[in-house]
Amino acid sequence: MNFKVVIPARYESTRLPGKPLLDLGGQSMISRVVSQALASEASEVVVATDDVRVRSAVDGTHAKCCMTSSDHQSGSDRIMEVVSKLKWNESTVIVNVQGDEPLIPPVVIDQVANLLSESPSVDVATLSEPIILRKDVFDPNITKVVVNSCGEAMYFSRAPIPWKRGDFDSGIEGPLDGNYLRHIGLYAYTVSALRRFVNFPESSIEGIEKLEQMRFIENGISIRVASAIAPVPGGVDTEADVERVKAILGE
Repeated sequence: MNFKVVIPARYESTRLPGKPLLDLGGQSMISRVVSQALASEASEVVVATDDVRVRSAVDGTHAKCCMTSSDHQSGSDRIMEVVSKLKWNESTVIVNVQGDEPLIPPVVIDQVANLLSESPSVDVATLSEPIILRKDVFDPNITKVVVNSCGEAMYFSRAPIPWKRGDFDSGIEGPLDGNYLRHIGLYAYTVSALRRFVNFPESSIEGIEKLEQMRFIENGISIRVASAIAPVPGGVDTEADVERVKAILGE
């Protein structure tokens, strides 16, 4: 299907200042994300940033760079500014690729776009993968998702969900069953769905969890969730993540 990729890349970061320009094996993080996006089937790749240093890192690639306001509260707001500046129509399909996912496989970018086209009853599509390690269920940097029998998201959380009563609360150790899913921060939606999203105020649970996707759910917008067809290494949020990605690139 025909879709566009937008990569929000805000320069400032609370935990990792200048995150888009972090050196990962000789390339900046944003350069690596752009390379992965360009290898997908997207008709256009746009980096949405608020800093000329990020724009300079994108210059020379086949991606476009769109300068956006530094006042945006979320990546979705930043993408909406891109939509307005480039005058995309309401039916345009956008895949939001996070600017801190330097190892994201191009095939999952294509997958989430196709998932949206195959799900006419939903407005947003995203991906997940099983959580294998018990410690990851309790890691607040790993977002968990619970999915209903129709394949739609019921809830996203940084907390361990679902809570395994009689196991987690008693400290029992052991292997996990298949009910634990890591949310992969990759979204496909139409401009129309995005416009509705940014016009809603921040929702109550979104504010508590600091997860903007909860705004869709709290306002009755369905999110289709499918299992990623390829492993997706976690993004870069901490110094430990930087070292993990460098180790993978070194391998």
